[in-house]
Amino acid sequence: MGDTREIGSRLELFVDDWLIDRMSGTSLKLHHPAPQETALDFDRPWEGSASWAPIVIKEDDRYRLWYRAWPEGGKAREAYAESADGVHWERPSLGIVEFEGSKDNNLIWTEPGGNMNPFLDANPAATPDQRYKAIVRSKVVHALASPDGTHWSLIREEPVLTDGPFDSPNVAFWDTNREEYVVYTRGVAGEGNFKGGVRWIRRATSKDFMNWTSLELIDPGETPYEHLYTNACTQYYRAPHIYLMFPKRFVPERTFDADWFKNGISEAVFMSSRDGSLFDRRFMQAFIRPGPDPRNWTDRNTIVGVGVVPTSDTEISLYYVENYQHPSDRLRRATLRIDGFVSVNASYAGGELTTRPLTFEGGELVINYATSVAGSIRVEVQEADGKAIDGHLLPQSADIFGDEIERVVAWDSGTDVSALAGRPVRLRFTMKDADLYSIRFR
Repeated sequence: MGDTREIGSRLELFVDDWLIDRMSGTSLKLHHPAPQETALDFDRPWEGSASWAPIVIKEDDRYRLWYRAWPEGGKAREAYAESADGVHWERPSLGIVEFEGSKDNNLIWTEPGGNMNPFLDANPAATPDQRYKAIVRSKVVHALASPDGTHWSLIREEPVLTDGPFDSPNVAFWDTNREEYVVYTRGVAGEGNFKGGVRWIRRATSKDFMNWTSLELIDPGETPYEHLYTNACTQYYRAPHIYLMFPKRFVPERTFDADWFKNGISEAVFMSSRDGSLFDRRFMQAFIRPGPDPRNWTDRNTIVGVGVVPTSDTEISLYYVENYQHPSDRLRRATLRIDGFVSVNASYAGGELTTRPLTFEGGELVINYATSVAGSIRVEVQEADGKAIDGHLLPQSADIFGDEIERVVAWDSGTDVSALAGRPVRLRFTMKDADLYSIRFR
């Protein structure tokens, strides 16, 4: 069947309608990260009110953070911090870059360029001395490499990208799906340098990190263009075939604080993709609002950094900059439940979701869900033509209620669905006061 989705045993999120055929009484609901503690106050002498652009990864048993440090009246440098839990961060004294006559600091790079975007290179061909790679931008983009993520050098003197503008935290990584490097940079959609157009995002690819295709605008589909100032693109670590973006939406014509020295206000939005080029922007509302703090209602705030990392068995964390260009400039952690960006949501009145035909591998169906105490989810397995399969009928389904990251679906006959593996089937979910975040067969 031409429309059959082959999902194997991989995790599928409901960030879009790729897996959905029909919904009745249900809808896709965007969830918002819960602000947590301040991860870092940018209060060191070499930091300051223009510090931003965080990149966070979890490597083995430690969390690693890179960010721009920019003191008042000084120049931008790159800094590094570490954490054992993603919550409490330390600035190691690295002795690499001198600041005001001392190397007793956590600085790792000074020039050329700024807004470094490091990543752990997943390319199997990456050599030990280039285990980490990064791009830095000025008017052009340079490529860097490092064996350890802190000691960096230019891969070559010449820039790798020259077709500006690049005035933004640009992002690069090894795309494990397409097996190539990808970069997302600032661009302009429309005519001229924002005149008649908007700040937008461009994309290019490379097999060797040195030679890149021409930068092309990402496609938002049918949704309108807005000023998107950053991108923070990442492959979701639990489902790397899904690309997530958390751009900063900039509204230049609005001013909240009449005494502020720059125009515009901003907030974070959410978008997703399955090929890295066409992005689903169905959720036009904010992902992270500025909130009640008036210092977040000045220009270029709520800047989400690159990286979504697990910080417990049930939660993921991302990090964003608030109070930008104020003395209280800082990095804040925010959390979602695992896979909790978007859910299929049903109200108390109830509703249904039926998937497109799909093929899977595995012996049991696992769902990530939450209900109220009066809510429920039931699951039916159907033939591709919609005929219910005996043994997996809706009345034979367990009445599922609770709040679990991994719940194995059961019917009167048990949990085993291995006899249906490899053949096109549909899943029908009936839901009441419930959210369904993701599914997988295993």
